[in-house]
Amino acid sequence: MRYRGLIVVLLATLVLAVTVAPALAQQYPNVSSLTPFSAEANFMSLPGYLRWLVFQQTGQWITYAEAARVVQE
Repeated sequence: MRYRGLIVVLLATLVLAVTVAPALAQQYPNVSSLTPFSAEANFMSLPGYLRWLVFQQTGQWITYAEAARVVQE
């Protein structure tokens, strides 16, 4: 019985490791060529538009500071 619980925990850890690793190595969309506050940027700043794109793709918001850093790079 003890080994069965250990196997379940190990399998759960393996599943989490496989699903979380791609999220950590995420590549953000390149929005640096867009004009801020234009129709192509959905009338948003470039960091704001990047945050919205990432939310659409992942369902999670990145911080404005992270988005601004990515846009400047």
